[in-house]
Amino acid sequence: MDIEGLHHITLVCHEAARTVDFYTRVLGLRFVKKTVNFDDPGAYHLYFGDRTGSPGSAITFFEWKWAPRGVWGLGGTHHFALGVVDRAGLLKWKRRLIDLGVRVSGPLDRHYFTSIYLQDPDGAIVEIATQGPGWTIDEEPEALGMALRPPPEAMTIANRDTARIAAETWPEPVPTIDAEMALSHGMHHITAIGSDIKRTDAFFGDLLGMRRVKMTSNFDDPDSAHWYWGVGPGRPGTIITYFERPRERPATIGAGQTHHFALSVPSDEAQLAWREKLVKAGLGVSPVMDRIYFKSIYMRDPDGHIIEIATRGPGFAIDEPLESLGQALRLPPWLEDQRSEIESTLTPLDPTMSVGTADARGSMRS
Repeated sequence: MDIEGLHHITLVCHEAARTVDFYTRVLGLRFVKKTVNFDDPGAYHLYFGDRTGSPGSAITFFEWKWAPRGVWGLGGTHHFALGVVDRAGLLKWKRRLIDLGVRVSGPLDRHYFTSIYLQDPDGAIVEIATQGPGWTIDEEPEALGMALRPPPEAMTIANRDTARIAAETWPEPVPTIDAEMALSHGMHHITAIGSDIKRTDAFFGDLLGMRRVKMTSNFDDPDSAHWYWGVGPGRPGTIITYFERPRERPATIGAGQTHHFALSVPSDEAQLAWREKLVKAGLGVSPVMDRIYFKSIYMRDPDGHIIEIATRGPGFAIDEPLESLGQALRLPPWLEDQRSEIESTLTPLDPTMSVGTADARGSMRS
């Protein structure tokens, strides 16, 4: 019943069409499912990911047109990261995004990977991070996460050279997303904010059985602890990280902020076993909920962040062919008799938007 890694992250957006355009045309993810929030069927629930929307690649959005701007803070997510192979791919992304009018920070050396940062149309912070060099750059594999590893001083100094960082980019325009850039590796990590890093460690490490792979500090705020948990050797796609900020303002869910993130388990049986364990540990845990493409249970971390445990399958091709994912509005069986009413409340989306794919396409056409 081990946690396998990340499953998805769900954020809030203001406008579905604008969000689809950004995550498909700009970032090249595939639009894998157009459905509604099963608990609020008057609102879209949009899913993006790799070719199949596999666990760990899925970025999803509730469209809440009425929602105010969300605020990151205590009990919420600070950002999520998508993975790219190497620094060359990262620099191509910087050039492509800037040419498209997207503001980019970085590249910044995070010792274990290199990153750039941007914001989506609602202000959600998105990081693009390289796959390596990885956690063993300063610890042996068997000793990961056992000792405090402060950021190297030389790296900290280099990250303050704003002029050099701003000038570092790919020398030529990048009109298409090539294989070196493709975000087909899914998420790299999710970073949230907590008030007590040891209490967070007890939650993810002792209770959920994830491995602590690094104890360091926030490279931009050295007085704030920054710990990482993952699966196995801490491969990208399994990583949850937390900043310890006990005096931070509380997070506010709204446009540009995370509603919840989900961890993956292999089966219904494993999920039920987790539910029993969590209930016995005294957590408030939801009943199992059928999300058609997976099943879910929900709980909260010690600071109130909503965390889901979701099954791997059956996946997004259960109700439409793989080649046409995301092109038609799909509803669960119990909402089909309300289809006309539901469709009348939703702003139609251009079906051609579904052609974005993390494996190749993503032109700079406007």
